[in-house]
Amino acid sequence: MAIGLGLVWYFYQKFTPEQLNQMKTYVLQANYWWLGLSVLLSIISHVLRTHRWHLLLAPLDHFPKWYNSFFSVCVAYFMNLFIPKSGELSRAITLNRYEKVPMQHGLGTIISERIIDLIFLMAFFILAIGLNYAILVDYLIAAIPIKQLGWIAAGMTLLLGLFLVWLKQSKGSVAKRIQHFLKGLWDGIISVRKVKWPLIFILESLLIWALYVASFYAATFALAETTNIGWEAIIITFVVGSFTFAFTNSGIGYYPLAVAGILGLFDIAPPLGNAFGWLIWTANISAIIFFGLLALLSLPLVNKK
Repeated sequence: MAIGLGLVWYFYQKFTPEQLNQMKTYVLQANYWWLGLSVLLSIISHVLRTHRWHLLLAPLDHFPKWYNSFFSVCVAYFMNLFIPKSGELSRAITLNRYEKVPMQHGLGTIISERIIDLIFLMAFFILAIGLNYAILVDYLIAAIPIKQLGWIAAGMTLLLGLFLVWLKQSKGSVAKRIQHFLKGLWDGIISVRKVKWPLIFILESLLIWALYVASFYAATFALAETTNIGWEAIIITFVVGSFTFAFTNSGIGYYPLAVAGILGLFDIAPPLGNAFGWLIWTANISAIIFFGLLALLSLPLVNKK
C-alpha cells in the first residue's frame, strides 16, 4: 500500500495546479449513475463467481450455503486491498470456518478458478496485441521491469525445487502433513474435470469476463469526454488495468496511473485520463470495502447458533 501511495505522490506532484484543477472539475462533473451501473455489473460478476465456485466444490462433496460462499468472495476482494493475493487464502479460511470445507479443498478450487481466469486474461491480452501491437508492447516494455522480474522468477523456481526435493526425501511427520495437504490441494485443483455441468461452468466463466468488460465500458459514459473512446482503446486499457488488479493489491496507486498512461497513447490528455482512472477505481474499491465489511460483520451473525 505504501508503494502504491508513494507512486501517487511521485507522479501527481509533477502536475501543474491547472492540471490538478482540471482533474477536480472532471470528477465533480462526472455522471455517477454510470459509475453505479459499473459497480452493479461487477457485483453481478461476484454472484456468478460464487455459483461457479459451487460447481467446483460439488465434485468434492461440499455444498456450502450460498450466502457464506458469497460473503467469502467479498472478504477475499477486501483482503486483497492489503496484501496481494491474500484474498484467496482468506476466502478458503472463511469457508473452512463457517462451512467446514477443508482448507486444501477450498484453496485448490480457488487455484483452479484463478488458472481459468488467467487463461481469459491472456486471451484478452492476445486480442489487445492484435488490435494494436505497437502501443501495448511498447507500453509494457517501458512499464514492467522485466529483468528484475526474471531474477525473482528464477529465485522462486530454485526455492520451489529445493522444497520439492526436501518434501520427497523427508520421512518426518511435518513432511507427511504437507504431502497430505498438497494431495487435497491437487484434488481441489482438478475438480474442474469433474464438474457436473461443464457447459454452465464455461458459460458462467464467459459471462464473468463479459461483465468485467461491460463494467469498464459503462464507466466510460461517466464523463462526456470519454464516451467516444473506441473499442481498441477500451480493450487495451481494460487489459492493462486488469494486470494491475491481478498483480498488485487491487491496483492501489497503479490502476489510475496505468489507465491514464494507456489513454495518453490514444491522445487523451493526462488530466482526463487520470480523472477517469480514479473515478472507476474509486467506485469499485468503495464497493469492495462496503461489501467486504458487510461480509465480515454479517458472517458471525448469519451463522450464529
